[in-house]
Amino acid sequence: MSIRPLALTDARQLAQLYSQNREFLAPLEPLRPDAFYTFEGQRRHIAQLTDRRTAGTAYPFVITVGGKPVGAINLSNVVRGAFQNANVGYWVAEEHNGQGVCTRALALVCERAFTELGLHRVEAGTLPDNYASQRVIEKNGFVRIGLAPRYLQIAGVWSDHILFQKTVES
Repeated sequence: MSIRPLALTDARQLAQLYSQNREFLAPLEPLRPDAFYTFEGQRRHIAQLTDRRTAGTAYPFVITVGGKPVGAINLSNVVRGAFQNANVGYWVAEEHNGQGVCTRALALVCERAFTELGLHRVEAGTLPDNYASQRVIEKNGFVRIGLAPRYLQIAGVWSDHILFQKTVES
């Protein structure tokens, strides 16, 4: 299992992966238009993420198992200056869920965040009932910092999130 930077050439495989896992991911993600699940939709999405990477505000990665994409992990909302912070979000295909793939991917992305990217803090949030994701986060040394009411719109509803952080010192 490894991670690598997201590329436009991933559009076809990610469109297929998102389509195959649409129902599985639906309760955990924002509402997405049907076009998001198409090759063209993924090309546009990846182009936007690539622009953010160029601007230094996001660092998108593909999670691979045996060289095949099985999910994604992204550092987003990167803020430099005195903060040196990013948010992390991730997903993995249902068939790879519960196998330690996200745990390892999060470890790898944090290593990059704290070394090559020079960040000081990475923040993660989960829905209060997403115990699997909370385990992934806690296994990586993140500390719970609180509850954010109506934090993100997930599945069309403004949803509370438990927030966690990890700093370079932890």
